[in-house]
Amino acid sequence: MALNSVKRSTLQLGVLLGCAVGTHANAENPVLVNSPTPATAEACAALEVSAERLACYDTLFKASGSNQPETVSEQRAAQELRPTADSLKAKSADIFSNIYTSERPRLTPTESLMDSRWELSPESKLGTWNIRSYQPLYLMPGFWTSKKNEFPQSENPNNTETEKQNLTSTEAKFQLSLKTKAVENILGNNGDLWLGYTQSSRWQVYNSDESRPFRETNYEPEASLIFRTNYDLFGLNWRLLGLTLNHQSNGRSDPLSRSWNRVILNLGFEKDNFALMVRPWYRIEEKREDDNNPEIKNYIGRGDLTAFYRHKEHDFSLMLRHTLKGGDESRGAVQFDWSFPISGRLRGQFQLFDGYGESLIDYNHRATYVGLGVSLLNWY
Repeated sequence: MALNSVKRSTLQLGVLLGCAVGTHANAENPVLVNSPTPATAEACAALEVSAERLACYDTLFKASGSNQPETVSEQRAAQELRPTADSLKAKSADIFSNIYTSERPRLTPTESLMDSRWELSPESKLGTWNIRSYQPLYLMPGFWTSKKNEFPQSENPNNTETEKQNLTSTEAKFQLSLKTKAVENILGNNGDLWLGYTQSSRWQVYNSDESRPFRETNYEPEASLIFRTNYDLFGLNWRLLGLTLNHQSNGRSDPLSRSWNRVILNLGFEKDNFALMVRPWYRIEEKREDDNNPEIKNYIGRGDLTAFYRHKEHDFSLMLRHTLKGGDESRGAVQFDWSFPISGRLRGQFQLFDGYGESLIDYNHRATYVGLGVSLLNWY
């Protein structure tokens, strides 16, 4: 017999003999009463009979100052058996692997909106470099504005247009958005690195006098480190914690160039068919003379909140954005989207926007926009 087998058999025998002293049991439900406490959880783990093993755990973890054993689960016992981390990396992995609370039931991809998009639970992991949808994908042939921005301007004189743009009030708008997981399970079995790209365009397709130009296209690459959580908070399940490095620009030359960089904190909550993403951000400042939109955070804002609700086959979302300031600097925007079924996977898309920053070129231009078209993918 191998040495390990001998040790295991001896350990099992010792535990069983210890538990047998002062024990009253029957064949169906053995119960330990006033039995000696096993020295370690490893001793209980050596028992191969489930009922005996659980009874041993109950004795080992009996309530302090009480003669009655405390009922525990094997999950708790497994936590006691977890090896002590002997390095900073191991300790970090242990912490982040269990950033979710074990007291709340885990959600599966079929039960969780956010899990279906971010592969949060171990059961939903699909590996790396699979292309996934990100923000909504849609095409709106009709996108109307109440106030055209004929002379885009900035607080930087080098980024103020003096020539009229000759725009039409109605144009087309479309958006593409994809992401892929580059690294999976960075710390323990938690933490994924995602790379995302979103592009949205406003096309003056009905402006034949100006050769139907693309008025504005915004390019938005980003990298996000996403961790799963599982805590009850204000009646919602706090499901996601992340940090994003985001760049957004319109790829144009002065005076129409616009761009900025942000670090975004992501807090994701959900309950049933409702999801809520809260995103405060910090703008990475540039030198004033090189900044083509120096006051952008005082118009577009310092954070946003997006609420999503699904009712049968209808999806509704509401985005709120604000500068987090009062008085004359109290600015922001609101956007409402409704996605509804048409045929199969083809869906209708209605969009209503009011405020500042519908696009980067309009970051300090306030207007109302109404769009109608078709959608292929939504938030969830």
